[in-house]
Amino acid sequence: MQVTAKIDYALRALVELASTPGGRATRAELAAAQQIPPRYLEAILLQLRQAGLVVGRRGSTAGGYSLARPAEEISIAEISRAVDGPLAIVQGVRPEQAVYEGAAEHLGQLWIGMRAALRSVMETVTLAELVTGEFPPSVQTLVDDPESWLPRL
Repeated sequence: MQVTAKIDYALRALVELASTPGGRATRAELAAAQQIPPRYLEAILLQLRQAGLVVGRRGSTAGGYSLARPAEEISIAEISRAVDGPLAIVQGVRPEQAVYEGAAEHLGQLWIGMRAALRSVMETVTLAELVTGEFPPSVQTLVDDPESWLPRL
């Protein structure tokens, strides 16, 4: 799995928004706080708004963005899907649609397993948990494992 800039920026913007006193911030404030290019953030916020994750309000004093739902109800997977599509794509299709023949016939099962592993983390962690760093036990166990921190070439 490769984390795209869109997912990284979306998560950073939403963590910032969820942490902001009053729960509202302008695009410029979010961009400055997280060093996100403003125009790129504008496109991401549009996608998050279309997905029903943020609400935008116009106005010079009360304008800005806020979460559409409590941070406890927004999963990391939902944010990722909003800006980057399905969690797992194999050559342009979902893993269950990939067809392999001959010696590679079981490759599709590997992709399904990898998607399930990714889901088991991204669908169980909420935006609120990302803000506090208090992850579900299953995820915290992975984070606490020293092997998880070792790069593999």
